[in-house]
Amino acid sequence: MAKKDEDLGDDFSYIIRMADTDVDGLRPLASALTSINGVGDRTAIQICRQTGFEPTRMAGHLTADEQKTLMEAVEEYAEKVPLWMLNRQRDIESGEELHLTGQQVKLVQKDDIDRLRAIKAYRGVRHANRQKVRGQRGRSNGRFGLTLGVQRKK
Repeated sequence: MAKKDEDLGDDFSYIIRMADTDVDGLRPLASALTSINGVGDRTAIQICRQTGFEPTRMAGHLTADEQKTLMEAVEEYAEKVPLWMLNRQRDIESGEELHLTGQQVKLVQKDDIDRLRAIKAYRGVRHANRQKVRGQRGRSNGRFGLTLGVQRKK
């Protein structure tokens, strides 16, 4: 293990902090960016293209300036891509085109579910009862509780 640490160099960053998330420096850049909530494979590759960094490059080899450039690219992602690549199009409250990252994703999702519960929409009622929301089968799959087994006819 010590030999591998020598190969990485003295300026290697094992953890990079961006968008309220710890990004693993031992992974390739495109793969490491997916640890940020709201950044998937396609978004990570697009961010690498915008910044000009190689997606297969190890994330820990980025210098401080490159890390800053990468953070700015993640924050300004919504302004530089087509609308269909955003994860929050036509926001209900503001009507804006947004791309949420980090804790914003969880907070906005919780607000949306609470709004559906408050207006007693079907989806809100299903969320409140912890049942399947999108029309999946509930009879035989995703069950929980004490009686999960199949009962034989007598």
